Amino acid sequence: MPQAGDRRGPPTWLRPIASLILPGTGQLMAGQDRGAVYLAVEGLLLIRFFSFQSEGKHQGEQYRDLAFTIARAPYDPVLSDTAFSYFEKMGKYVESGPFDTDEGPGLAPPDDPHSYNGDQWELAKQTFFANPDSIPDINSEEYQRALAFYRDRAVGPNFQWSWRNAGLEQDLYRRTIENSDEGYRQATQHLGLLLANHLISAIDAFISARLSRNGREVQVGTTVLSGPRGGQLQWFTTVSVSF
Repeated sequence: MPQAGDRRGPPTWLRPIASLILPGTGQLMAGQDRGAVYLAVEGLLLIRFFSFQSEGKHQGEQYRDLAFTIARAPYDPVLSDTAFSYFEKMGKYVESGPFDTDEGPGLAPPDDPHSYNGDQWELAKQTFFANPDSIPDINSEEYQRALAFYRDRAVGPNFQWSWRNAGLEQDLYRRTIENSDEGYRQATQHLGLLLANHLISAIDAFISARLSRNGREVQVGTTVLSGPRGGQLQWFTTVSVSF
């Protein structure tokens, strides 16, 4: 029977829950020093996650600014965002090309296969024309199907671009897209490591709590490694049980 004034620690079932919420707290509740390791890993991963997230966002703003002020500037663009695939196309093609080369009411796609729109029209012809080198009647079903295909994929007048005489700027644009992608990729990886840290700490606390009920003691050793130049973090955990 416990005597008056005895202080009991928190119940063992609370440790895994606490560690799942904040890694290391379940271990610290049990007086286990390794809880500080889980907390330290959590803090380091959070710092790196937000750092990579911020870098990805910053680089994203940079390539959008280059697109607007250099490649789209000749077309008096309206400042408007769009799908990421649009920005990827801007890195692959020197120019979008005109959407319509006919000044009348009809739609006449461009024939220049080196422009993005011209390339899409070329793809439409190869997909729907029996002979891509021979244009069928514009009222035929195959021509109309090719035209619908082109209309769905081509870049419209409000989003035309051109990198002509701006090759260095396009190279910089490509690099900023790659840097943005890498920042977000690293942030996603570190988010996964954060979730793993929560789960491992919770499992550790659960095993430790179960063994302590049976008079056993679990010892966990954790080694944290960082890749070259601040690359991906890795950690190794060893477990031993004393009877």
